[in-house]
Amino acid sequence: MENLSFWPMGRKGGSFFSRFIKFYLILLLIFGSFIFGLISGRQTYKVVNDSSLSEKQGNVFNKKEKPEFLSKDVDFSIFWDSWKIIEENYVKHPVNEPELFYGAIAGSVAALQDPHSVFFDPKTTESFTQELQGSFYGVGLEIAIKKDRLTVVAALPGTPAEKAGIKSGDKIMAIDGEDTIGIFLDYAVNKIRGPKGTEVNLTISRDEEKESKEYKLVREKIQIQSVKWKMLDNNIVHLQLRYFNEDTMDDFNKAILEITAKNLKGIIFDLRNNPGGFLDTAVNVASEWIENNVIVYEKMSNGDLKEYKGKGQARLKNFPTIVLVNGGSASGSEIVAGALKDYKIATLVGEKTFGKGSVQSLFPLKDGSSIKLTIAQWLTPNENLIDNEGIDPDIEVKLSDEDFNQDKDPQLDKAIDLLLQK
Repeated sequence: MENLSFWPMGRKGGSFFSRFIKFYLILLLIFGSFIFGLISGRQTYKVVNDSSLSEKQGNVFNKKEKPEFLSKDVDFSIFWDSWKIIEENYVKHPVNEPELFYGAIAGSVAALQDPHSVFFDPKTTESFTQELQGSFYGVGLEIAIKKDRLTVVAALPGTPAEKAGIKSGDKIMAIDGEDTIGIFLDYAVNKIRGPKGTEVNLTISRDEEKESKEYKLVREKIQIQSVKWKMLDNNIVHLQLRYFNEDTMDDFNKAILEITAKNLKGIIFDLRNNPGGFLDTAVNVASEWIENNVIVYEKMSNGDLKEYKGKGQARLKNFPTIVLVNGGSASGSEIVAGALKDYKIATLVGEKTFGKGSVQSLFPLKDGSSIKLTIAQWLTPNENLIDNEGIDPDIEVKLSDEDFNQDKDPQLDKAIDLLLQK
């Protein structure tokens, strides 16, 4: 699937594309030429094995200096000249022009060096939309680029990935044998997805293990059930929220009506391995605890802060609440957890969250393709940055591999103990 912890805000982007496509394509061309030069240099330069060279080592200066040509105006016709050169001289004829065109746009967005900003061709856009609507064929993984590595945000419950034991924080080193270093996120998503019943092989590396492990997974329809709850002993409710998608609020409202009819001692609100979804859904969920106060700030590129306030009935505000979080809690989960923590409405238990707090808007293009672009960052009510920082739990409780394999849940156990003390 992060990818795909994103915020499609429903903003129209055609005008954005038309105004800036020329600039981005030029930037891509220049950037590509620069990188090509670096690669060519690496391939042709050989170091002489001279002992005198190893005795005295110098330093490289001006590593952060921007090349002078990047500061100059450029002639956009160079792009079309380059297009013609490729079309007329590339060794494999004929050149696939649509692929060349989409590749140029994808490279333009990639030149931003933001793992959450990507270009989707029409096919990928359709898959992206299907995910938000709640169903697709895959293995049930939310993935993102973290520290330049394709990383598992969450393995969704009941899916092939979760059943195989893949966990949040695992690094995907290869997909069907193809190395993922430098991979585009949308390309990785498409490689993992596929027809129902087909296999995909993932090479997974885990920090605490020395060797990578191969996982052979069979794709199936992934139907996301975003809300589940059950009554535990001592009138404690375990309320699980797995995703902030289109169906979440209907199911969440139904759960609240059923839960509030009980004689509750407290609520354990489980946001573990919830990778995010829609902004409005996250705000609506948090509004069940927070009445009129700010739930999250959106910090724009010019530094302006836009506030999103509670807009619900705050039907759960009087119930003692423990929120469970872990490294798979991202984006919308971090908005909700951060707000409840800042207002001291709930106690956070578990592990540090993922740290995905940037705002993406989906800009549809007239051919069915789209650009998912980072336009802002999220801040908690206390104006703490979420992106790359995450939310620290009030009480840290680890869930080890041994606990997982033995069906133990010390995080849930700690939440129960805290509520019994209230």
